[in-house]
Amino acid sequence: MTKGRPDDGAMRGLIGLSLVFLILAPILPAGAASFTVEGLTFSDELGGFRLIAVTGTGRLEDPFVVVEEIGSQGPAILQITGLRSTFGNRCATQHLTGFAMTKIVRNLSNQAWHDFRMELRETEERSSPYGDGLSFGQGAAGRTVTSSNFGQIRAIDEPYDGLTFEDGFVPPGASADFHFLITDETPSMRILLVQDLSPPSASLQPPRPTPWPHPMLAQRPAPVP
Repeated sequence: MTKGRPDDGAMRGLIGLSLVFLILAPILPAGAASFTVEGLTFSDELGGFRLIAVTGTGRLEDPFVVVEEIGSQGPAILQITGLRSTFGNRCATQHLTGFAMTKIVRNLSNQAWHDFRMELRETEERSSPYGDGLSFGQGAAGRTVTSSNFGQIRAIDEPYDGLTFEDGFVPPGASADFHFLITDETPSMRILLVQDLSPPSASLQPPRPTPWPHPMLAQRPAPVP
């Protein structure tokens, strides 16, 4: 045997092990982005938008900051996997697991956004029912949902889990921010955040648009050790 060169048996073992890793590794569509932060994996593999970055810890004082670009009416589906009971609840609600999230979304379409909707699901085929335990912090004391771009916000707990943002104006090239909680009493290891845009509404008096990059990216607190 030549020094420094593995024998045929060892080589076959290495090749076999490599094939196992290739089979077990998740296969993302071409161009899909994926970020693993604090044990959770955020991905745009289901399409409709581009995932730019994910940072933070999910705590109230240091939420997950998810930066996206959307250029169509949707739906744009953010997939979150890896949530387990050991993750715990980082947003101080009564639920088994939970985290705080800030979404910063840049409008790459050619139309202004006046409305923005989100829905939580575990599967693409059906909405989240009451019994699956997945919600935007349903029943939590002091639950808040905010956005600096939309004047009217509604949280919908039944018959599905949704957030509706209305009375806003986000022109092409500008960005919108959304702040909310995601909680799950029975973590299923897969959460889908379906984002959908309404057709343009009646013309509204536009507020001053938020510039891009969003100033929150520079102002967010340092991560908690």
